Amino acid sequence: MAMSANVISSDRVEGSAVYNTAGDKLGTIDDLMIDKLSGQVRYAVLEFGGFLGMGTDRYPIPWGMLNYDTSQGGYVVPLDKAKLEGAPRYADSSVPEYDDPYTMRINNYYGL
Repeated sequence: MAMSANVISSDRVEGSAVYNTAGDKLGTIDDLMIDKLSGQVRYAVLEFGGFLGMGTDRYPIPWGMLNYDTSQGGYVVPLDKAKLEGAPRYADSSVPEYDDPYTMRINNYYGL
């Protein structure tokens, strides 16, 4: 069975670079958060900060904000590092429950 060019394995998304519109690398996608009922990807969790993966935080970014750029081989978001630094985040060891208050906090931060 042929695969559609419009789908991608989560294994290929995780580890992909994320850039801002100026071309600066912000980090990489660590995880995808998928809505259990609709099956739609709700958030890409960006790994940002730290050194060699140590001390990095995870930043959930609404999936609709990411655009794949074939020329950069990664995703582009309309965010700069300063906006990202103030965003909702968590340590890898303390993943929050993505309940309604938490998702509202993320969406409000990004103006959705």
